[in-house]
Amino acid sequence: MKKYNKPFLFFGLSLLIPWVLWFTVAYLSHKADNNYLVLQGILELTGLLAPALVAAYLFLSDKDLLADLKKRFFGTPISTGKYLWITLLLPPLSIVLAQLLSLCFGHSIDQFYISGKPSFTSQPFSPWFLLAFAPIAEELAWHSYGTDALRQRFSLFKTSVLFAIYWGFWHLPLFFVKGYYQSDVQAEGLIYTLNFVISLFVFVIIMNWLYFKTNRNVMIAILFHLVANISNEIFATHPDSKIIQSAIFLIICIYLLIKDKKLFFEKQFSNPQASKQASTPEKI
Repeated sequence: MKKYNKPFLFFGLSLLIPWVLWFTVAYLSHKADNNYLVLQGILELTGLLAPALVAAYLFLSDKDLLADLKKRFFGTPISTGKYLWITLLLPPLSIVLAQLLSLCFGHSIDQFYISGKPSFTSQPFSPWFLLAFAPIAEELAWHSYGTDALRQRFSLFKTSVLFAIYWGFWHLPLFFVKGYYQSDVQAEGLIYTLNFVISLFVFVIIMNWLYFKTNRNVMIAILFHLVANISNEIFATHPDSKIIQSAIFLIICIYLLIKDKKLFFEKQFSNPQASKQASTPEKI
């Protein structure tokens, strides 16, 4: 963990490059003609990939970091018992439960209709492509280098809070891109914009819990982010249901923070899997 010692370089470039590219996309998206769609697409994808490319540079510059990354990708089995099931089932079950609860507040059962069409546009790409591509591109940065760079300095709780704040700022230019998800959320009203920000905090805490419980398994973070993206767009979900989902995640977070107090609040990093193995007596 001590080798992840360049957080300012990583997070600085990972914010600056996407901001420059995405504010340009925001400007182009409000042009009257559609002559810049291809350029917008190139800039959007480059911005998404920028943090992963910064992480790749840091890994290729240090053989020990690269070896650690390979171990976390290929040395840890993806079939990590209950944590894999939580990763795959928590996002879809939480949004279904949120929609069921929203019926008590007068919302329509039509939310359960699978339209096959996400709630936002992303020209020139399919929204489904971006929903799948973004989690992969992001987590190849956030949970390859970024989270560990914060964790080697702070407790897991502080790491999660600091990253959620950063992640909110990282998304900022997308609120100005016409037709994009964040822009549509902002147009729906202040309460939904605030819910987007709050949802980042609870989402990050749960994802980081899964990440460290599975011995810093990068694929678990990618899967959780990917499943959450798809689950929240597959139904005709009302924005109020997403607020209820955030409340469900908040309850889960409080439970995890109490249950795994040591994991979240001890500053010194300890590998729960390694500790478990170390405490098991050797057979003779």
